Amino acid sequence: MVTLMLAGRRVILGVAGGIAAYKAAEIAGTLVKRGAEVQVIMTRAAREFITPLTLQTITRHEVASDMFTPRSGGVAHIEVARWGEAMLIAPATANLIGKMAAGIGDDLLSTIVLAFDRSVLLCPAMNTTMYRNPVVQRNIRTLSALGYHFVEPCSGRLACGEEGPGRLAPTDEIVAKLESLLCGVPRDLAGVRILITAGPTREPLDPVRYISNRSSGKMGYAVARAAVDRGAYVVLVSGPSALSPPPGVKVVPVETAEEMHLAVNQHFEWCDVAVKAAAVADYRPQTQAGGKLKKRAANLTLILEPNRDILAELGRRKGRRIIVGFAAETEQLEARAVLKAQKKGADLIVANDVTKLGAGFDVDTNIAVFAYPDGRTVSLPLMEKLALAHRILDEVRELRKAGADNG
Repeated sequence: MVTLMLAGRRVILGVAGGIAAYKAAEIAGTLVKRGAEVQVIMTRAAREFITPLTLQTITRHEVASDMFTPRSGGVAHIEVARWGEAMLIAPATANLIGKMAAGIGDDLLSTIVLAFDRSVLLCPAMNTTMYRNPVVQRNIRTLSALGYHFVEPCSGRLACGEEGPGRLAPTDEIVAKLESLLCGVPRDLAGVRILITAGPTREPLDPVRYISNRSSGKMGYAVARAAVDRGAYVVLVSGPSALSPPPGVKVVPVETAEEMHLAVNQHFEWCDVAVKAAAVADYRPQTQAGGKLKKRAANLTLILEPNRDILAELGRRKGRRIIVGFAAETEQLEARAVLKAQKKGADLIVANDVTKLGAGFDVDTNIAVFAYPDGRTVSLPLMEKLALAHRILDEVRELRKAGADNG
């Protein structure tokens, strides 16, 4: 059974009438995938951009948009407001934001907002000039002061052809913010400086080819997101990855193991905690060809030399810092993880058997074992990587507390 952060949580998804309404399908699908029950409320204008049937099929709940549709018992906007644990509005148009700021309820969505007394998360999406309009900005400030939450839009090319802020924020950013609101993520790492590595490294053979591995960076990026949500200052040293970094994280992009070694060394003195989630190549080609190696009939022999062991170097210099390492294994998982913790000077090794379903590379879940240098191990169930990231940070918090108590 996968541990899902939104399992059983009831979310009202409001969809207003903007071009970004089509992205509601992806948002709804992600919420459902993470275990949430989703009730979609659309404005009439939103139905011009995406059909209710699409969202109904994804959520398996009837989609509502008309407050005067006959219902068997109860008042529509009151029933829905009582049902939901959190409300997410994506996209939130200038029109809807204005009505909310003025306390106007003239359709089903706006009346549900007025009747809802729990967390409301708005994700604005609109033309750049509209978003920058002083009246719209005033309305956003008004709602923020009243306790409404926002995920700011991204900058880029908009459907109208203009460039600037106004694009709906990425789905993973929206869902992460909703998770933090619903799940009560503690701010227990406020001010803690955390250095995180993520992703693979690439060791070039020639200008075209390289040696690498199957790491996507998802685990390290999940730890970065969880750490920021819990108040930490985060530097993320990332190998090549297609993932978008979490907001609020300083990203240092690298490619080779040597580049990662240099970047980690530059930031190690700054940090209180180092989380080494990157899959750093153990070896690199001894020589790199200046031009593309041509195919030949004869066998090609590569001579590899070892890269520096970044985790072991940090373990020797850690002082009072907490060091977390990772181990991807295919056999003798617990024994090898404990040995790695002892040899590398790590306070915790997060190990997983990459041959197990749901625990390998480039998936959204993991099955981990926590291993400690004193020989202890703790086995965790299958869970989403973000949930595992929070479990790791829970342990970091306890290790820091134990260190402070001892000294």
